[in-house]
Amino acid sequence: MASSSSSSSSSSSSPSSSPPFANPPPQKYDVFISFRGADTRETFTSHLKAALGRKKIETYMDDKLRMGDKIGPALFQAIEKSKVSLIVFSKNYAFSTWCLGELEHISECKKRYGQIVIPIFYGIDPSQVRKQQESYAVAFAQLEERFEDNMDQVLKWRNALKEAADMSGFDNSKRTGTEADFIEKVAEDVLTKLNRTSSSSDSVELDAFRLRQIEEIESLLRIDSPGVCTVGIWGKNSLSTVGDELFHRLSGQFEATCFLANVKEEEKRQGLKHLRNVLLREILNEKDLSIDTPSVSPFIRERLSRTKVLIVLDDVNDSSQIEYLACGGHHKFGPGSRIIITTRERSLLKKTVHHDKIFKFGRKYRLISSAMKIGVSVRDRAAALAAPYVPQ
Repeated sequence: MASSSSSSSSSSSSPSSSPPFANPPPQKYDVFISFRGADTRETFTSHLKAALGRKKIETYMDDKLRMGDKIGPALFQAIEKSKVSLIVFSKNYAFSTWCLGELEHISECKKRYGQIVIPIFYGIDPSQVRKQQESYAVAFAQLEERFEDNMDQVLKWRNALKEAADMSGFDNSKRTGTEADFIEKVAEDVLTKLNRTSSSSDSVELDAFRLRQIEEIESLLRIDSPGVCTVGIWGKNSLSTVGDELFHRLSGQFEATCFLANVKEEEKRQGLKHLRNVLLREILNEKDLSIDTPSVSPFIRERLSRTKVLIVLDDVNDSSQIEYLACGGHHKFGPGSRIIITTRERSLLKKTVHHDKIFKFGRKYRLISSAMKIGVSVRDRAAALAAPYVPQ
């Protein structure tokens, strides 16, 4: 049953719920969009592609006018090399054998490779697609006349339609709010699925202990909270690795991102003003921006305050670096922004990061020392050590 719920659509089309799949071809695109051009090319689908683009999601959308009945091999390859397929079902979708050919191949990729498939019902009830009623009944009556010598093909299209319509997805007839809100929900759902897929594959390369700590740091960041949050990570080893891992796991959820590597060494080589310019260029997407003054202009501060950012300051060794680049009065970032600081020195974090947002990354959990400090009983302490760490 189609639904506008993001969470519901993951179970029916996610690779994790199916048997092992064959390895797909090398992935070139994040998303492939199947749509009827005459219905939605210049309206809904173009706006959807733009929304995905703003989230840095690489999307394949065939903008060419199509002639004839057969799909070229390049289009098949685009489907196969995509992680997610979005199918925009509209009133006249089934009148196009191009669309039906795409749909059939998407269905095959789902079964063969575990490709994620998300149906979107635009201006049509999902039951009409599933049961092939109304305009879909007319379309298939015409197809049966055109392909009377190849009814097996028509049956394949019917089955592919029914399978796709049975998946959880998005029904704009059930939406509340504007079409822009609806498109944003679709884009967020796609992003969540891509992040989940990426995280599950990357996690194979992480040992269980390190993965657990990274997940604990993510819980400290409270990504769903609207406020600005800074988390400090200190330890002796692998801090650049953990910062990089967090950056890649989370970056798709922000409007702008910046990873400043080796802050300690780069300040020695080029100075803090250079590092600030690098950060501002990345956040504001201005490759030629250069500010030599101690402070930034009010207009730039306003722009920063409207931007949801993810910033990682890697290998910091002085609190002035944190103040100047992230937490000082010069930079006030937009709601939902997150700043991650890695350092070998815990003492400098105490000046700029709230004490319950400081995380020790290493082979001992903070919970051990915390349990000792509050004087819990031996039995309670043992229970605390056995339980997973839950940030307050």
